Amino acid sequence: MKRSEIKRRPLADTTLASLEPESTVYREPDGQGLYFRVKPNGGKSWELRYKKPDGKWSWLGLGSYPEVSGAGARLKANNLRTDAADGVNPLTAKHARKASELESANSTFESLALEWINIRRPGWADSTAKRTIGALELHAFPVFGKRVYTSILPIEWMEFLQGMEKQGIIEQMRRVRRTCREIYDLARVTGRAVHNPLDGLNRFLQSKPSENYAHVTADDLPPLLRAINAYPHAHDLRLGLRLLMMTGVRPSELREARWDEFDLKAGLWMIPAERMKKRRPHSVPLSSQALDALEQLNRITGAYPLLFPGRNERTKPRSNMAFNMALRRMGYAGRQTGHGFRHIASTILRENGFAKDHVEAQLSHVEDGVSGVYNKATYLEQRRTMMQWYADHLDKLAAGNVVSIKRA
Repeated sequence: MKRSEIKRRPLADTTLASLEPESTVYREPDGQGLYFRVKPNGGKSWELRYKKPDGKWSWLGLGSYPEVSGAGARLKANNLRTDAADGVNPLTAKHARKASELESANSTFESLALEWINIRRPGWADSTAKRTIGALELHAFPVFGKRVYTSILPIEWMEFLQGMEKQGIIEQMRRVRRTCREIYDLARVTGRAVHNPLDGLNRFLQSKPSENYAHVTADDLPPLLRAINAYPHAHDLRLGLRLLMMTGVRPSELREARWDEFDLKAGLWMIPAERMKKRRPHSVPLSSQALDALEQLNRITGAYPLLFPGRNERTKPRSNMAFNMALRRMGYAGRQTGHGFRHIASTILRENGFAKDHVEAQLSHVEDGVSGVYNKATYLEQRRTMMQWYADHLDKLAAGNVVSIKRA
């Protein structure tokens, strides 16, 4: 469209988009001192003609088009004209607004969260980082990410977390609440916030036990053991479930395990600190049954660094849902999960007279406070005897008629 064809002002959006360049730069008035500037190369932008305090006229750029729309340019121009009427230099006011916008951008909840992540990330295992950052990106950032964090009210956080409750994702809700509360603590201790809007919200939110830790009753344990031993779909997962039962480790610790962590001759698995929840190395004595399962697994995945390499990318471990999906295929959805094997081990060992300290050491539970820092006892030999008894006990429970697998 040629500028000679313009019929009305302010300039319509269709006019702004279709105005053709000429051999020299030209400006078309939009109204009240606002002009639309078109360069020979087709570049378009907005300019405001204003009178400086000394009485001289000057031009002030308001941004390029289409990044700044017609409505946006008129709003900026109106604010600057108001400043000029109040005796404020529009150029000074523009720079002040830009600085304020920049400060607001650095005060968003997402920017605070990223700062918190950078501080905490060196101490996280990869699985923890993925889980924590993923929860923020999926839930919190779309709602609060671009908001100035000091402007978000407690009632807004309450309604947001209650919305997650209604979706039935209670564990995810609790993780997001804890994470966001800690993010605000960073602002508070660095003097950028006085109050934490998530303080006290836990008292008004659901706190039912996590379904992620579901485990069968004592009566249902023998059929579960037989179902695992007969699992036909993936031999590595069958062996993985047996190892979860016989070692009491967390599913992530086994799923991400590497062959170079094992000394099969010594019957010992040394998990490095960076893969442990409490960032301390953990020794796991291996029963004869666990060693047998590892030897079978080695024939399947021994050519790779990982015990459980992914199907598509062998340098990464299997999905964090792999063990639970196998249990679901057996018909144990909602009744048994990988983490639940730790509860079973703890209950059986304590009920059969094994010392609490030995059981807690096997489960890599660390005491809180000073006693946890100074108590370095691992009770390795006592645990070796305990876990061999436990593996034998599980074999005795599984002995009997083979039951068919219930498929979900």
